[in-house]
Amino acid sequence: MLRSVCLTLTLFTFQLLLNVDCATAKTFRIYFLGGQSNMDGYGYVKDLPEDLGAKISDVMIFHANPAPDAVPVDGRGIWAPLKPGHGAGFKSDGKANSYSDRFGVELTFAQAIKELAPDEPVALIKISRGGTSIAIDAAGKFGCWDPDFEKGTGAGQGINQYDHFLAGMKRALQTRDIDQDGEADTLVPAGIVWMQGESDAAYTEEIARQYEANLKRLMDLIRATLLTDDLPVVIGRISDSGDNSEGKVWKYGDIVRDAQAAFVEKDGHAALVTSTDGYGYSDRWHYNSAGYVDLGRKFAQALWKVPRD
Repeated sequence: MLRSVCLTLTLFTFQLLLNVDCATAKTFRIYFLGGQSNMDGYGYVKDLPEDLGAKISDVMIFHANPAPDAVPVDGRGIWAPLKPGHGAGFKSDGKANSYSDRFGVELTFAQAIKELAPDEPVALIKISRGGTSIAIDAAGKFGCWDPDFEKGTGAGQGINQYDHFLAGMKRALQTRDIDQDGEADTLVPAGIVWMQGESDAAYTEEIARQYEANLKRLMDLIRATLLTDDLPVVIGRISDSGDNSEGKVWKYGDIVRDAQAAFVEKDGHAALVTSTDGYGYSDRWHYNSAGYVDLGRKFAQALWKVPRD
């Protein structure tokens, strides 16, 4: 029931925003950034080049508070100008943001999109949580994006990452003036950026082989939430540091990589970013700062080339 109510409210709010009729209103192109820890971002702010180390005042971001499964639905966040600190460790209480010393792909993604379309206002919605899977059986202690996840007790019964996603989208899209300039804004969906799959590659071959179908279902649901069936999607291909005595951190990573490629090939409105294979790592699971700087740009460039009907 909660998912149905949240989705209905989200769609209703989004329709209201699309129907705003104001000659002076700003029209923002909205990009959703989602996934697990390599979407959270483990780059160090101290490593950023000078042009990325300050607030990007003409790009807005709503970063929903990361929350585990089996707790009351969250989604808290605020619209604010983009700046460093939206990486791992970021938090929001819905009134103010608590920035971390880490960053993800959001900075260079926004920078590259602005270079490609300098006259189009850009806004990001980021909802991600480290360790999360799509498959229910790979959720572990981190969480699951499958809407049918039903674990937990009490007020958290059945609450999962998809529920938190819907709550975050609802909060983001119900804001009429995201840049607080006194004028109602129009929000137009422009794309989905998805960096996830490592957890689905860590358990069993069976779980890994389910990834293509699970990914398609989730992307269809996210597109439906944004009311755009052909909304461009860009997928970041998972990679492996090899920092493991057995040779691979993600035992069934090759299966998930093939599944990501298969989804993109069949979808018609998706692209696969493969530059991740060449990145260095800050630990066995996460890219280094230079990797996130490059990945954001690669996501933007790939998304820009995805065809739409």
